[in-house]
Amino acid sequence: MTTFLVTGSTGQVGRRFVPRLAQWTGPGAVRVLVRHEEQARAATAAGLQAVVGDLREPADRARALEGADVVVHLAAGRRGMPDEEAFAVNRDATVALGRDAAGAGVRRFVHTSTNLVYGRRLGRPAVEDDPLAPDALWGAYAASKAAAEHGLRAFGDRLPLVVVRPAFVYGEGDPHLADSLHWAGRWPSHQRLSVVHHADVARALWGAAVTPGVEGRSYNVADDAPVTAWDLHGINDVPRPESWTAAPGDTPQADAVVLPKGAGPADPWEGQVSTAAIRRELGWRPLYPSVWTARDAGAL
Repeated sequence: MTTFLVTGSTGQVGRRFVPRLAQWTGPGAVRVLVRHEEQARAATAAGLQAVVGDLREPADRARALEGADVVVHLAAGRRGMPDEEAFAVNRDATVALGRDAAGAGVRRFVHTSTNLVYGRRLGRPAVEDDPLAPDALWGAYAASKAAAEHGLRAFGDRLPLVVVRPAFVYGEGDPHLADSLHWAGRWPSHQRLSVVHHADVARALWGAAVTPGVEGRSYNVADDAPVTAWDLHGINDVPRPESWTAAPGDTPQADAVVLPKGAGPADPWEGQVSTAAIRRELGWRPLYPSVWTARDAGAL
């Protein structure tokens, strides 16, 4: 039996991914690293293996990795946390886990990154081979995620790495779409946000974990219809503002771009990514091609 170790199982992505993974793999195949005993008890009651520990502690990482065949690394410092903490979790602990996983001989290490690792003004959707150059305006979350990717790549063939870069994740009760209006409410009405549903992120992670021969690859994950600031108000049943100019000094708290006051997007592809690679190599297609599809299905 293949044993899957999942970090970050209690986060927004993890709590939706882990039950699916347990269905796809069978009883006892999924192990989670959690911070608290009550979380471990809940995981065990759900038929999972559970290890209580801290990702930043070497002994806890070693216990979690013992006998693991595949690692799906979802744990990340939340947006808005102090910069040093974001780097401690998103870069340092991630690279340490990758080093330990390489030493433990895991068969696959799936790292969950973000579409914010790309630079701006490409004049087209970002593709996986583009340089990782997150804009400083996007803060420590994006910078630490890019640094983690660089750190994991440094292990070379010792770490059978696959990187998944989701767009803005939403759905199944996740408050992300509503929270987006904290900054998207100040966007120009036509500015677009690249999004992807939790169900489709889960399927992308599964493909990255089990598809033979894709070690070393990275995959963008996004739906087929980026949503505009205008539509985000409609989806959230919030009145649209009279003015659609961005406020100066705004900083995004999620996978998004904020523009200077009065500016439209310098590039209509700003924040957009190509999903050609994951479609071609993993056979992935979004179950929810747009937020409208998800809304109609009652999956928001």
